[in-house]
Amino acid sequence: LLYFVVSISIGLQIAMGALVARAEGQYRRDLAGRYCTSALVFNGTTAVVISTIAWFWVEDVLKIFGATGQTLDYAVSYTRILLPSMPVLVLGMSAAAAVRAVGDARRSMWATLVGSAVNGILDPLFIFTFGWGLEGAAIASVVARVGVMLVAWHALVSVHKLPQAPKFEHIRKDLAPILHIAGPAMLTNLATPIGGSFVLKNMAKFGDGAVAGAAIMGRITPVAFALVFALSSAVGPIVGQNAGAGHYHRVRSTLVNAMLFNVAYVLVVWLILWQCGELIVRGFSAGPEAADLILFYTHWLVGAFLFTGGLFIANASFNNLHRPRLATAFNFARVALGIIPAVYFGAKWYGARGVIAGEAIGSIIFGVAGIAAVFILVNRLEKNQMPPSSDPGTPVNTASSYSSAYSQMAQTVVQVDSELELGRSEEDRG
Repeated sequence: LLYFVVSISIGLQIAMGALVARAEGQYRRDLAGRYCTSALVFNGTTAVVISTIAWFWVEDVLKIFGATGQTLDYAVSYTRILLPSMPVLVLGMSAAAAVRAVGDARRSMWATLVGSAVNGILDPLFIFTFGWGLEGAAIASVVARVGVMLVAWHALVSVHKLPQAPKFEHIRKDLAPILHIAGPAMLTNLATPIGGSFVLKNMAKFGDGAVAGAAIMGRITPVAFALVFALSSAVGPIVGQNAGAGHYHRVRSTLVNAMLFNVAYVLVVWLILWQCGELIVRGFSAGPEAADLILFYTHWLVGAFLFTGGLFIANASFNNLHRPRLATAFNFARVALGIIPAVYFGAKWYGARGVIAGEAIGSIIFGVAGIAAVFILVNRLEKNQMPPSSDPGTPVNTASSYSSAYSQMAQTVVQVDSELELGRSEEDRG
């Protein structure tokens, strides 16, 4: 449930990053600031509405996921503490996305690291030292989210001075480009928890041991493939800025290098996890059923993340090339036509192993298709030389606009050079 909610916030921050990066690539810092302000207002408002609705319906939703008894009580208690902090998380993530979009990945990283550090320090303190248990874990996460927002907002407001005073007229006009990306981006990110819920529901048929194994793999994956997840975030601003400037050869080069990095990294991680399978089982004190699934995953299924990572990169590029519907289509096709059928038949024929194998196999076909589609799109945009305008739907005369910009830059250089030469001549005469 929380992943479902966080996926919405990720979709909102994608719109922020794509719009700011494009304006920055067009040398329009004023437009970048305007988009930043409008997106912050929209994202914060949306987060308040969604978290309020989810807070009141949390018990019913958790029952749909199969939670009962004490598990349901724990889940409701934990989630109701965490949900009110969703607007804080969304604003923090949005601010970090805007900072990353203007090229300051270091400060964006610090926001995330501070949140992780705060959570890591407060978790054992609140859970064990103060004896707050599960509620303590939730409170620690709330404080961590506040930390993320404070650091990201410092970089956004104090360092880059990007936000402007909000104006209703600007926000009203900017809703169209924001929704053009945010709507499909939210749908794109919702596909993953929908697929994950289906996987978990099928895994639950095979008992608590199988669910525990799936949960452990769910903890391993974000850590093992952290750089792949980060890669898709890093690719977005580079693609957006260069597409805004019309440099599609740089966009293609970015994609090629990102794909190569993805392949090399996943292969290295696969080798490490293969060797460390038994260590992971002992580290998590996994029972027999969970241990079997963990070893099956680390030995045979890790390589499928090659295609998942490739689709991550493709989707980030689709969003920043302002073709967010392609990202939505590929992510939902991956879940609806790939993962769900494969998991269903895998569970039916091969049990718990079939569930995780089906999830991996379902990603392969659409990963390949997404990778091919993004290169086709870049080639088509380069051929037409029609980068997205500052207002979607408004045509851009690329040749004249960039020619004018380069002419102004050249005149400035000549003027500065002449002034320097004049200054040197006067100094010599002196």
